[in-house]
Amino acid sequence: MSTPFYVSPQQAMADRAEYARKGIARGRSVVVLQYADGVVFVAENPSRALHKVSEIYDRIAFAAVGKYNEFENLRIGGVRYADLRGYTYDRADVTARGLANVYAQTLGTIFSSAAEKPYEVELIVAEVGNAPEDDQIYRLPHDGSIVDEHGSVAVGGNADQISSYLDQRHRDGMTLGEALKLAVESLSRDNNGGERTLTAEQLEVATLDRTRPQQRKFKRILGRQLSRLLEENGAAVSGEGSEGAADEASDSEGTSGSESS
Repeated sequence: MSTPFYVSPQQAMADRAEYARKGIARGRSVVVLQYADGVVFVAENPSRALHKVSEIYDRIAFAAVGKYNEFENLRIGGVRYADLRGYTYDRADVTARGLANVYAQTLGTIFSSAAEKPYEVELIVAEVGNAPEDDQIYRLPHDGSIVDEHGSVAVGGNADQISSYLDQRHRDGMTLGEALKLAVESLSRDNNGGERTLTAEQLEVATLDRTRPQQRKFKRILGRQLSRLLEENGAAVSGEGSEGAADEASDSEGTSGSESS
């Protein structure tokens, strides 16, 4: 009988982490920035069916990169957790911190289990507060760790380069137009230091707007409204698409598949 091939636990975990990181890096980036009236999510995503940014609950939204079918399962689980907790206790008891802890436990269990491959996903969970200092943004890598972010954060693709660009230019109190312009500029930069032109049709944009009078603060920015914001702030766009902005139902589901490109 041959001796089974031995791999140290440290090497096995390093290999799993490298596998997950490579899968995540193949996805197009998502950036999240705080601005004066809330939090804005901007993703490079030409698909109008497979969303990278979604509503979870009244003041909470979710963004992800990586394998679509994997982060969509996590999104649906987060919606169910939020609905159940809000129904059982109180709507105010549903928080981004609690949701991030649930996701961290799930991702950590999957990552450390030798029975299945690690999820190739990286998540952002954000909650808008009554004031800018009350906003919460959490980044969750593939291994289930939680990083408390402030100001701006980027995941997927060339996230390190984008994050460095955002850190140097983001400031408190930016308007939505200024934050959107900065997000698009950061996403337009390629790995070689050059710049691309991103159009409105290539972007998925949503906000958690604390000034909205209704209880649900999530709003998608689409079509002419998005094109107008980009044009007013000096970004190049082509086409106008459908008009207005639309709210997404908190439990809407996309079509399952592989990575959202």
